[in-house]
Amino acid sequence: MSAPRWAAARVATPSERLIEAALSLCGGLSVLTTLAILWVLTSETLRFFAAVPLRRFLGDTAWTPLFADARFGIWPLLSGTLLTSAIACAVAVPLGLMAAIYLSEFARPRERAVLKPLVELLAGVPTVVYGCLALAFLSPLLQQVVPGLAGFNALSPGIVMGIMIVPVVLSLSEDALAAVPWSTREAAYALGARKLPTLFRVVLPAARSGIAAAVVLAVSRALGETMIVTIAAGQQPRLTLDPRVPIETMTAYIVQVSQGDAPAGSLAHQTLFVVGAVLFGFTLVMNLLGQRLSAGARRAG
Repeated sequence: MSAPRWAAARVATPSERLIEAALSLCGGLSVLTTLAILWVLTSETLRFFAAVPLRRFLGDTAWTPLFADARFGIWPLLSGTLLTSAIACAVAVPLGLMAAIYLSEFARPRERAVLKPLVELLAGVPTVVYGCLALAFLSPLLQQVVPGLAGFNALSPGIVMGIMIVPVVLSLSEDALAAVPWSTREAAYALGARKLPTLFRVVLPAARSGIAAAVVLAVSRALGETMIVTIAAGQQPRLTLDPRVPIETMTAYIVQVSQGDAPAGSLAHQTLFVVGAVLFGFTLVMNLLGQRLSAGARRAG
């Protein structure tokens, strides 16, 4: 539908033109920042692969770029990142989804108004506090019940990361459930369905796109978490799926190199950008997938 003639003929005031220019500048700066990040990551990554063949990067199973006998296999960092993210999602998805179902389908309006903000406060706690919690409280507690659990491990930071991203799953899932029209529920009730069959056979399938988007964005948040794994996971790159032993994630390695252990311009320093490029690719794919699912959920609603 075309704009009205009076809107096309209206002349913008100087203040409106100033606001429009400021908004355009902000948008342009965002685009330029993204392009600068891509340029730095791409240029440094190409320099790295000029010295290290891709087959060594993908075929080696050890990651020791700061040692005299340097090895550049990305798999230890990748396995550590995926392991902690999987533990976090195993904690966050059930808790967040069940909380969203309760708030959307069972809680009274007054309860919802109190409980949802309280849960969302978890997202505002600094991640360094979560890291200290995992190291000083949760790891010693888990050592009493998990045999062979090391002081630094993947299990406790994964659990704490899961608690941290519960608000992501809760908020998006609750929005997806709330977007299902009440007429859909009423139609199921009119056919004789009870509350729980309506929830599991009608409401949840109708909201599956939004719930899937919540899970994908939670995974993306877990992949990019830095301080919790830096403090509590041990910073020992190890190709393993055992959550009881120390590991190192891609974000924790970036922190380690950024502390100055590798001279600027050296091959070891270039690994910072290579690992950053891999992490950037993972999070970009997950965010694009989450946005696609969210858009599909909005169209379905």
